[in-house]
Amino acid sequence: MHDMQIRNLAENTQKSYLIQVTSFARHFRRSPELLGPEEIRAWLIYLREERKLAPASLGATIGALRFLYRVTLKRPWSDEDFPLPKKPFRLPVVLSLGEITTFFESVASLKHRTILMTAYAAGLRVSEVVHLKVTDIDSKRMVIRVNHGKNRKDRYVMLSPRLLEILRLYWQDAHPKEWLFPGSIPGRPIARHAVGDACELARKRSGITKPVTPHSLRHAFATHLLEAGTDVRRIQLLMGHRSLSTTSRYLKVATSTVCATTSPFDLLPHPAPIPSPPPAPQYF
Repeated sequence: MHDMQIRNLAENTQKSYLIQVTSFARHFRRSPELLGPEEIRAWLIYLREERKLAPASLGATIGALRFLYRVTLKRPWSDEDFPLPKKPFRLPVVLSLGEITTFFESVASLKHRTILMTAYAAGLRVSEVVHLKVTDIDSKRMVIRVNHGKNRKDRYVMLSPRLLEILRLYWQDAHPKEWLFPGSIPGRPIARHAVGDACELARKRSGITKPVTPHSLRHAFATHLLEAGTDVRRIQLLMGHRSLSTTSRYLKVATSTVCATTSPFDLLPHPAPIPSPPPAPQYF
C-alpha cells in the first residue's frame, strides 16, 4: 500500500490492485510471497478459461501482479513472467453531430444535460467531469482546469462560450458550492454510475441505436475536432493522452480523412454499358 502511495498511484488504481492481489492469494490459499510465475500463469488461464474474462479485463490483474512482485517484493522477473494476451483492436463507434443534438434534446434533467454537454464540449472522461469544482471554471481565460486526470496529470481544456451559457443557467438553478455537480451524499460529487444511467436513459428516449456512454461523447469530441481540421497534436493535449498513437486512432474513423479520399475505382474510365441479354425465344 505504501509503495503505491509513494508513487502517487490513483486511488482507484490502488483499490483495484489490492482487490486483484487478494483474489490471486485467496485462489491458491497462500501468501503471494510464496507464489511465483507458474501460479501467475495458472491464475491467468483460470481467469480466461473459467471466468471467461476478456483480454482487456486481464490488464488490471497483470498490472497489479507486476507491481507487487517487481516493485514491492523486488523480484527480478521479466515481462515473460507476466504474459499479457493481445487485445483485439476495435474502433470506437462515433455519433454524428445530428445524433449528438438529438441525444442532448433527450436528456430531461438540466443537471444531467449539463454534465453530458460538459463531457462532450471539453472531451472529458466521466471521472474528470464528475470531479469538477466550481472554481475549475475560469470564464476570464475561457478554460476549464482538469485536476488529477488520468495518471494524476492536470491539464486545461477549452471552455466553449456556448457551454458557459449552459453552465451559468445550471448554476442559477442549482447554486453548487464546492463540487460543480454534487451527488446525493453531502460533500461528495455525483457518482459515475448516475451519469451512466442518465446517459442510457437519454439514449433510449432518443431512439439512437448506436451504443451511447459518457465515453462515447469523448470519442465524438475528438473525431469531430479532427473532421473540422484540428491538428492531431493539439487534440492529444486536449484529451490528455500520453501517446500520440492513442489519439491517432481517430484518424481511422474521421470522415474527413477516410471518406474524403478518392477511391481508385472513381478514376477508371466509364466502361461500355453491359449489353442486354437477347430476348428468350417464343415457343407458343
